[in-house]
Amino acid sequence: MAGASPHMAESYLPGTASLISEIDKKLLVVLRDGRTLIGYLRSIDQFANLLLQDTIERIHVGLQYGDIQRGIFLVRGENVVLLGEVDDKKPTGVELQAVPVERIMELQQQEQAEKEEKERLRQKVMTELGLAAPSISEKVEDMYS
Repeated sequence: MAGASPHMAESYLPGTASLISEIDKKLLVVLRDGRTLIGYLRSIDQFANLLLQDTIERIHVGLQYGDIQRGIFLVRGENVVLLGEVDDKKPTGVELQAVPVERIMELQQQEQAEKEEKERLRQKVMTELGLAAPSISEKVEDMYS
């Protein structure tokens, strides 16, 4: 790297090689579908695929959360949005309440139903104003049908 200090050149690892220093550390991984995983990174490859051990899936609803045990979890690299080390000793500054998995699943379903209702109402208003495209669930006919 031209112009870079010698110390930076020694510590810089391009691409997924930079994840080598995270092996055996407890990581939080946020996936494209919105799921949050916490586990110990055991292996990586050139595609940034991650192998997590002792993995939990953490579901958040408001200030409550529930953990689902997932065990060994293989994450395809292209699905990773965010990855960071978990420091259990550092205070979080936010008081979250742990609840049983069954309860957090109920809360998550309620939250999802509320979002869907809100989106349905938004689509209705947009359609009435002539601004909305048909939703995915509606059949769209084109000139080739």
